[in-house]
Amino acid sequence: MRSSNLPDGFSEVIGYGMLGYVVPHSLYPAGYHCDPKLPLPFMNLASQKNFIAIYHMGIYINKDLLDWFTAEYARQSKVKLDMGKSCIRFKKTDQIPICLIGELASKITPAQWIEMYERLKNER
Repeated sequence: MRSSNLPDGFSEVIGYGMLGYVVPHSLYPAGYHCDPKLPLPFMNLASQKNFIAIYHMGIYINKDLLDWFTAEYARQSKVKLDMGKSCIRFKKTDQIPICLIGELASKITPAQWIEMYERLKNER
């Protein structure tokens, strides 16, 4: 089962003990640079001890997307945004702005994610 908010091409997997959405090797044969046997990660959801975490890789690379998300979050949620370098954290499930997270998931296609990833990887 794949989220209806994600653009076509992402695959749903379990990785690192989390539900994940990745660019499969069929679309990006090079895989993840840290371990090319793994597909390119894009978004993960995890239930941690003290919070629920949403990892969205594109939000940390694309400043316009980050700015959009933080502005929309402020409009749509009464709970202060708890965002670290690698995740968005929620203490309770009823605090998650589901529609906003769905919209965030829909903003980047696999092709766009590959292009962003390649550009960042080549800058290093």
